[in-house]
Parts: sequence; structure tokens; C-alpha cells
Amino acid sequence: MNDTQLTQRALAPSAKTHVDAQALRLATYNIHGAIGTDGVRSAERIAAVIGELDADVVALQEVPLGGSFAPNALPILRETTGMEAIAGPTLDTPERRYGNAILSRLPIRATRALDLSFGRREARGALDVDVDTEHASGVAGALRVVATHLGLSARERRAQIRALIAAFDTPRMPVILMGDINEWFVWGHALRMLVTHFRAAPAPRTFPSRFPVFALDRIWMHPASRLLDVHVHRSMLARVASDHLPLVARIAREHHV
Repeated sequence: MNDTQLTQRALAPSAKTHVDAQALRLATYNIHGAIGTDGVRSAERIAAVIGELDADVVALQEVPLGGSFAPNALPILRETTGMEAIAGPTLDTPERRYGNAILSRLPIRATRALDLSFGRREARGALDVDVDTEHASGVAGALRVVATHLGLSARERRAQIRALIAAFDTPRMPVILMGDINEWFVWGHALRMLVTHFRAAPAPRTFPSRFPVFALDRIWMHPASRLLDVHVHRSMLARVASDHLPLVARIAREHHV
């Protein structure tokens, strides 16, 4: 399948595309620089996978955002999916601009960047946005979405999670945290810290994409009662487009006490 066919596939209406009166769909996807397991770089192929997800909001990690090292993938993802696109670079040099991004069907009302860099290790961060859910439900409301990609060192992850939790200063606003947490151990300290704040959530395996063994990609919500389900998107295209599989969650549109 060539890039033109992939673009047409992403734009074509999906058989499952519909307005769900009960739930919003959110997804997180580490796109590995848009380089697939076959070694081919293709933002169009990533866009086609995102089209399969039929999500209202998608958090992306390892997104090439321009520079001489790799072309900016975000314009292709935005134009192909028709979603609003927000860049959250963690590395920003003339040679390479790289980091997180959020795609949204819903209006984005505010955007914040959180610096999660730790010592001399690779620069890390989180993209923190407020999404207007009235557009989807007809009921006034907002959802805070935090997209992140944590570091490879356990000490680094602990410091980053403390910084993230400290930033959740909007208790009346529902919060979704999603991204590549890079925690390889089920009972790692980083996960225990997050579970304490968000409560446990399903953690299907997403890495490596061809034969998933590790649950590196996660989605948490507060209040946890609004998180309906979490599943891995396992299409044939997704298994090749990146070394991670996308993780998809459904959340209730409204919280009923």
C-alpha cells in the first residue's frame, strides 16, 4: 500500500465511526519517529493507524517536529486526520525538534508545557491541555489531558511523576494522564506512585508491537469511575507502523455520583 492509499484510508469513513452518546475515546501512541518495524519512515502510515483508532483525543510520543534530522510529521497527521494538532517539543534545536503532541477532534481551550527534564539525561516533558467536552456532549465541561513520555532511569521516573502529580492543581476538572511511562516492572515504584493518585487501571501489553510483552504505555483517569475500559489496538498496520501499539480508552462523558 503506497502513501496515497494510506492517506485515503485515513480519510475514509470508518465502519465504526460514530458519535457515542455514552463515552469519549482517547488514545496514546508512541510513533517511534514515524519509523516502522520495517525500517520505513512514514507519517502517512501513522496517520492511517490514527484513523483506525476513531479517537476524540490522541496523545503522541516520539514525534519528529522538524529540523534537518527528520521532517515534521505533525502537518501530515493534522491534515490527514482533520484533527487539531498541538506540538510539545522536548528537544528543540536547528538539527532536531522532537517530542510529544496531541491531536484532538474537540476544541482545545488551554495549553501548558511541563518540563520534566532530569539532570543530564535526555530532555523530557509533558503536554498539558484543557479540552472542551461540551462540543461532544452538549453539556458544559472540560477535560484535562496530560500527554507524557517518561525517562529510562527509575530515579528519573520517580522525580518526573512527583512533578506531574504536583501539577494536577485542578481538582474539580477530570484529568487523563496518558503516554509512554517506560516502566518495565509491574510493581515499579513509579507505577505505585501513580496508582496511589489515580487508582489502578487496566494495563494491556503494547511493546514491542509485533509480539507485545511489556505494558509501557498507560492511561489513567481521575475520577477513576469514569474510565470505562482500556484496550490495545492490534491491527496489521499498527504492528508495522511503529514499535509500540496504540492504547485506547473509553471514558464516560459525564460523572454521575
